[in-house]
Amino acid sequence: MAKTMQPQELIDSAVVDPTGNKLGKVGNVYLADATRQPEWITVKTGLFGTKESFVPLSGAHADQDGVHVRVDKDAVSDAPRIEADGHLSMEESAQLYKHYGLPMPRTSPDGRMDDRMQGRGDAGRGKAGMDPGKRADSGRKDRDTEPTMTRSEERLNVGTEQVETGHVRLRKYVVTEEQQVTVPVSHEEVRIEREPITKPGGERAEIAEDEQEVVLHAEKPVVDKETVAVERARLKTETVTEDQTISGKVRKEQFEVVDDEGKHRKS
Repeated sequence: MAKTMQPQELIDSAVVDPTGNKLGKVGNVYLADATRQPEWITVKTGLFGTKESFVPLSGAHADQDGVHVRVDKDAVSDAPRIEADGHLSMEESAQLYKHYGLPMPRTSPDGRMDDRMQGRGDAGRGKAGMDPGKRADSGRKDRDTEPTMTRSEERLNVGTEQVETGHVRLRKYVVTEEQQVTVPVSHEEVRIEREPITKPGGERAEIAEDEQEVVLHAEKPVVDKETVAVERARLKTETVTEDQTISGKVRKEQFEVVDDEGKHRKS
């Protein structure tokens, strides 16, 4: 790197590839056994940062924007999946160097390429400002020889998906109803009009039977029906957002210590 940095200064820094793509944040820092300088970092990627990929620090530099590495986003995405458990074996280191096309460094006298993690858990241990000398190195080796156990737990990852919930149809049907309409109608009636004759002898008079006929007229209601358009309807959908509480059972592992007397002590 352009300047020497303490591992704790790299933790949670943004990691940027040569084209400016942000790869994620630094999760842990692995030191070279020979130089005790940062050699690898793990980058937290994936949903909620649940995956960690190893990225080489060869040729990298750091500034206020984060750690700028020489490998691109695709190379990091395709990198071998290696468990970030605090120690890289020789085979794991070889896989990473081969993937990124980097030359293999020299191994230690015992033939091991011992890259060790100096991450969030190790950075704060010991006295402030302690150089990673023999005493610190000895402590790390002692810890590496201690038996370890990994605790895992399940987590709920909640999202949404669109599903078909049913069908709605708009249809029309015919109903018959009784309607009453009042309409005025007229008819003719007969009444007799009498007119007195004031000057007798002016008309011929005789006694005989006679009759006259008058045609009477009347109106009657006539019903006719016509079909007219009165209303238009269509189906439309609208999105309504509501909060739903999702619950699920998840499993997780717990640590406990059991002594020779069978006593259990949770940790």
